[in-house]
Amino acid sequence: MKIAFTTSDRIHINAHFGWAREIDVYEISDEGYEFLETLKFEGDLKEDGNEDKINPKLDALVDCTIVYVTAIGGSAAARLIKKGVTPVKAKSEEEEISEVLNKLVKTLKGNPPPWLRKALRQTTPNFAD
Repeated sequence: MKIAFTTSDRIHINAHFGWAREIDVYEISDEGYEFLETLKFEGDLKEDGNEDKINPKLDALVDCTIVYVTAIGGSAAARLIKKGVTPVKAKSEEEEISEVLNKLVKTLKGNPPPWLRKALRQTTPNFAD
C-alpha cells in the first residue's frame, strides 16, 4: 500500500496539508518499505480559505491509503476520506518519516489496529464484486 507524508525536509512530518509544497510517497508492506516519489506542488498555498488549491493534492493522493500531516483542515480531511485516503496527524513536527514507516511495517506483521485494518480493506481488491 502507498503511504504519503507532508514534509519540507524529506526527513520529518513537518508540513500542514494545505500548505505543503512536497509530499513524499512510499510503498509499504509487512516486508519493508520503499521510497517511490516526491509529489511537488506550486502556486500560492498559504492559508486563505481557497479550497481549490488542495484539488491537485487530492487527485495526486487518490492511490494512497494514508497521508501523515502535522495539521489539516476539516474540509480537506473530509475530502481525503471521501476519496478513501485516511489522514493521520503526526505526534509532532519532529516525528521522523523513517520512524513511522518502521512502526507501520512492524504493525503490519502483527495485528493492525481497527483503523488500519479498515484502511487496508479499502486498498485490497475484492474480485467477488
